[in-house]
Amino acid sequence: MNCDFKNKLINGDSLKELKKIPDESFDLIFADPPYNLQLKKELFRPDRSRVKAVNDKWDKFKNFKNYDDFTFSWLSECKRILKKDGAIWVIGSYHNIFRVGTTIQNLGFWILNDIIWNKRNPMPNFKGTRFTNAHETLIWASKSEKSKYTFNYQSLKCLNDDIQMRSNWDLPICNGSERLKKKGKKVHSTQKPEALLHRILLATSNKNDLILDPFLGSGTTAVVAKKLCRNYYGIEKEKNYFKAAENRLKNTKKIENNYLDTLQNNRSKPRIPFGSLVELGIIKPGTTIFDDKKKISAKIMADGSIKHAKTEGSIHKVAATILGAESCNGWTYWHYNLNGQAVPIDNLRQRLISNN
Repeated sequence: MNCDFKNKLINGDSLKELKKIPDESFDLIFADPPYNLQLKKELFRPDRSRVKAVNDKWDKFKNFKNYDDFTFSWLSECKRILKKDGAIWVIGSYHNIFRVGTTIQNLGFWILNDIIWNKRNPMPNFKGTRFTNAHETLIWASKSEKSKYTFNYQSLKCLNDDIQMRSNWDLPICNGSERLKKKGKKVHSTQKPEALLHRILLATSNKNDLILDPFLGSGTTAVVAKKLCRNYYGIEKEKNYFKAAENRLKNTKKIENNYLDTLQNNRSKPRIPFGSLVELGIIKPGTTIFDDKKKISAKIMADGSIKHAKTEGSIHKVAATILGAESCNGWTYWHYNLNGQAVPIDNLRQRLISNN
């Protein structure tokens, strides 16, 4: 890992700073670029108080071509400095995400998902002329179609009460004590909630990975990376945002290392057919296996198949037939007798993996 880019924040222009970074330096990039909102007039609430909208200078571009050129420039650099198995996240609104998505595909990134962040507490549409804009879109893409990107599927499933995590995420906007303020006013108009970055970094990076945020803003990416024991590198052009991010980071503590382990992905485990255990003599043909309540049993055959009553096939197929399900994990359904105790046959597979 290049120590010049490890756990550092830079106050500078992204396009200039990105060019200084060597090829294939980062495992993951999270980018929250200017949205180019094209706001024309001030917005007022029904009580005539002015809405603090995103009308900052950094979000203004001359025209669409100017914005597209900017997008192409920073995304090109990001692709260059991503490792071959790296990935990128880009967040945006309807104003820019489709233009950004086009550039992502034109540059050869491989889009894996688009995620809808449903805001639990969005700003209402005060004029009543459109639907309330209650979501933002994130694009998750690997560097190329062949990239072996990180996806901690099991951890995400656990995070979601053992249900597969879907592509629509219900999370609140940044609010309360988390929102950075100075003299009662928001420090940054589009500060992202830590919950959003926690999910992203937990899902698509590992401990000690190097994470880049080229538009750091108030520092949420770096803060969450530090908490989760990831290494961060953030670039921010605006001095006031940079200072706020620096101070915020100083007050951030890492989660203790003992609590940072995540569940291993099933797909990362070596694939071992049940028949291999029979071939190697780890479990013998004729052995009786049964469910956890010892009410259903089957016999193991010489070819690794099993027989239960008139049903025969793989450990998975027979278990699924018994349960009347489309599929079933036979490794955890079937048990064998070990010194009088019922033990999942997966125990035999784990022993084989350990021995190898």
